Amino acid sequence: MSADPAAFRHKFRKMAAEPFAFYRGSACLFYADMAEEPDEWADARTSRVWIQGDLHAENFGTYMDSEGTLVFDVNDFDEAYLGAFTWDVRRFAASMALLGWRKALPDESIEQLIRTYVGAYVAQVRSFARNPGDELFSLRLDSTEGVLHRVLQQATLATRIGLLDETTTIVDYERVFRRDRPGTRELGADERARVERAFEAYLDTIPSGKRAASSLSYAVKDVVGRSGFGIGSAGLPAYNVLVEGRTQALENDVVLSMKQANVAAPSRIVGDERIRAYFTDHGHRTAVSQRALQAHADPWLGHTQIDGVGYVVAELSPYVADLDWSDLTEPAEMLPVLEYLGRATAKMHCVSDSDSEQALVEFQSEDAIASVIGDRDEEFADSVVAFGTRYAEQTREDHRLFVDAFRGGRIKGVDAVR
Repeated sequence: MSADPAAFRHKFRKMAAEPFAFYRGSACLFYADMAEEPDEWADARTSRVWIQGDLHAENFGTYMDSEGTLVFDVNDFDEAYLGAFTWDVRRFAASMALLGWRKALPDESIEQLIRTYVGAYVAQVRSFARNPGDELFSLRLDSTEGVLHRVLQQATLATRIGLLDETTTIVDYERVFRRDRPGTRELGADERARVERAFEAYLDTIPSGKRAASSLSYAVKDVVGRSGFGIGSAGLPAYNVLVEGRTQALENDVVLSMKQANVAAPSRIVGDERIRAYFTDHGHRTAVSQRALQAHADPWLGHTQIDGVGYVVAELSPYVADLDWSDLTEPAEMLPVLEYLGRATAKMHCVSDSDSEQALVEFQSEDAIASVIGDRDEEFADSVVAFGTRYAEQTREDHRLFVDAFRGGRIKGVDAVR
């Protein structure tokens, strides 16, 4: 915040807009509360599974997996860590209660939406526990209908050349980044040299099973600084790196994002030193966590350091299409979506990439979760509904207090008046 108060002022104005936006930007507050929240569903195993860490209704969308299949799944792994599986489920439930309140849905409808999500989650976990080969499950064009199917269809219309046309230009028969885009910054010679050294180190973190056959693919063509990211990444340095890709044809160039990794919010309340010591830095933690949470993660995913600080590297993919809630106004339209999102959450908790290096979870998460829930499905759903509605009400009050504090200049380091 002290390094870039303007970025946090921008973030706080976004958070001030309404309670859901505040909730999205305050994961650290959620985990401070979770440290004191009773949780009968968290035992020695289920309190230490891989979690996304900031699971809310707008953190789902499409991506192209390492096998070339478009998948609808959880996205954004900046806060990923190990913790109680209930933290993800509860955080999502509260986000749905806030979203339902924003859409003026009655309490009964909000409860039904949350129950549908929880029911689908538990059913999918049990399916994984019964059936080996859980990595084969995913939400694809051939396994979805309705709203999610249309989101996936929309993603098929995107092209890499479209992304390249938006972000780059051709100069003397070579592709370079455009310098006139908002948030793009030219680098000095010293900074660019540091980024290129970090990129060389990053290459060693790509799993051998995902590494391109030719070193040509990783040849750096251009580098720029970037800013202007979302609520969660305010003030964090970032770069875009343009590399050659599969061939020397200009339409195969690839844009990579190299972004400083943040401190994962759940890590602030998980005191297990074995977990903390496992990660060299937060870039390493983000990359390892994403591979642990996705069945076929981005083949470009890796990590590096600049001046001893961790960065995560991933492709800036054109095949990203987010789930847009603005046109979903009636519970009947939303219920099938909640069914899919529950299943996607279960997949994330239970399925790791085959190239995942993680060695912190030495048991089957699906067995542990199914065992702790046992035959108490209704009781588990009741507890999640009760938490979600109660926490959403608390968040609306927290939002009011936050806006008053921000407007009144009571947040140290960020002046609301500019």
